[in-house]
Amino acid sequence: MIQKLRISFEKLRHNEDQLALVLSLLIGALVGLVVVAFILLTGRISARMYPAGGAGWRRILVPVLGSLSTGYLLWRYFPNARGSGIPQTKAAIVIHDGRIMFRTVLGKFFCCSASLASGIALGREGPSVQVGAGLASVITRNLGLTPKQVKALVPAGCAAALAAAFNTPIAAVLFSLEEILGDLHATVLGSVVLSAATSWMVLHLVLGDDPLFHVAGYQLVNPAEFGVYALLGVVGGLGSVCFVKLLLGLREWFMRLPKWTAWFQPVAGGLTVGLLGYFVPEVLGVGYNYVEKVLNGNIVVKLVVLFAVLKIVATAVCYASGNAGGIFGPSLFIGAMIGAAVGGVAHSLFPNVTAGPGAYALVGMGTAFAGIVRTPWTSVIMIFEITRDYTIIVPLMISNMIAFFISQKLQKEPIYEALSHQEGIHLPTAESRFQGDRIQVQQAMRPAPTVFSLGMQIGAILQQMKNGGFDAWPVVGEGGLRGMIRNSQLEKAAAEGGSERLVSEILPGNSRDGHPVDGDVPHVHPDHSLSLALERMGRSGVNVLPVVSRANVHQLVGIIALEDILNTYGVAKRASELAPGGE
Repeated sequence: MIQKLRISFEKLRHNEDQLALVLSLLIGALVGLVVVAFILLTGRISARMYPAGGAGWRRILVPVLGSLSTGYLLWRYFPNARGSGIPQTKAAIVIHDGRIMFRTVLGKFFCCSASLASGIALGREGPSVQVGAGLASVITRNLGLTPKQVKALVPAGCAAALAAAFNTPIAAVLFSLEEILGDLHATVLGSVVLSAATSWMVLHLVLGDDPLFHVAGYQLVNPAEFGVYALLGVVGGLGSVCFVKLLLGLREWFMRLPKWTAWFQPVAGGLTVGLLGYFVPEVLGVGYNYVEKVLNGNIVVKLVVLFAVLKIVATAVCYASGNAGGIFGPSLFIGAMIGAAVGGVAHSLFPNVTAGPGAYALVGMGTAFAGIVRTPWTSVIMIFEITRDYTIIVPLMISNMIAFFISQKLQKEPIYEALSHQEGIHLPTAESRFQGDRIQVQQAMRPAPTVFSLGMQIGAILQQMKNGGFDAWPVVGEGGLRGMIRNSQLEKAAAEGGSERLVSEILPGNSRDGHPVDGDVPHVHPDHSLSLALERMGRSGVNVLPVVSRANVHQLVGIIALEDILNTYGVAKRASELAPGGE
């Protein structure tokens, strides 16, 4: 029997389409079961941590102890399981050929379960995506698939996880294409759809056919309501920007703390949510039960405003301090409270031409998601699937697009890209992805022939660079690449009598506190196109650029010179043939 299975599998491996079909179904079923277990485990542990009628001190002690224990586990055993998992999943696909270790999957599952059950104000959907992607990676790598095949099936695991976690198969497909891959026309669409549908069926077989929220039917009362929904888009967009900037600012502050403090930094999140939750229990956990109450019109305007503000603070601190959990669920909570506040005020002022606050809470959920996560189409379909109410979709589109526009203008960098940048990882932009089929830098780059250090004297460098042919040179320090020094800067410093001065004294943008410069130094990555390299040479006014790793912008992997680009395109050769005396 085993021999027959091996023979069948070997035949299957030679047919990529059939192999992708079978593995998509397998990944979808397995990920669906794991996410269902994740949901049940989190819910049951939470019920034990916070029994009905439990003492108030539990709301402080449990989050603190939970964040302390998971913080140590994340620091000691599962360093890649912190946060939501979305940036790590994107980095795995782009940089590591889809490689996600099984240890990370286990760490994400158990640490996130413990964090959410203890009341940490984060969500389960983002972590589920990393778990699903990790399972897809482990399965495909153990079957001996090529890196290209692994990378093609990891998004299927992402879609399967989100389809089960949110009960939204269509939105799961859109999110995997729109955010994880950044390409709605990706060739892996078939695998992603199959995996999401299979996972969704597993969810329904185990937990039944219930939407995430049970809501009353809504309808547009008067065309004048479109103005209120547009206003909700503005408020939701501003609230989204406040949340993202607070989270990124706090995370940057935590990352500047000594590395040895990393294991107990998550306690800051546990203590914050515990203190807030002692007085306002609605802040604890993801808060879906309170969202459903608001969707059904059970609100007091002052309270929902308070809930929104406290949730923004609690989630930002919990995430920034390094707890395991995502921002999907909190985004929906924040959006529902903002929407209910706007709708409550509008309905009190214009009761005859506006729907109840619940309708605005529903639209607010999608609005905040579009403003925070920056996936407007996913958010529209997701809210429709969560509530199964189509009548609100046009106001939802209007509000979402306004929030998305405001978020883009006031927070230039999307949250997941910004989180990756804080880790030193630079993922491809939409521009570079669209140019992926062109000749890339890695096909023309060369090792850096000469690299100068911060401690070298200007006079010594001038001697070495006489016959180099470049007008700028890489400078490295303890932290890696520190910048590029121009010939003109060296010659000017020498002419002013500073031949004995050190490079560190004249390097533009050089930090004197021992830290490397940031990613503002003109550079390219190996998977950038040569046309982009030419464009950056023109903007920076140099004929050579450093080529750096996406995983670490300070890791110099080579240089790309104008001469290399011309040679790759054959321009230099043709020019020599056309020159007088050329053969």
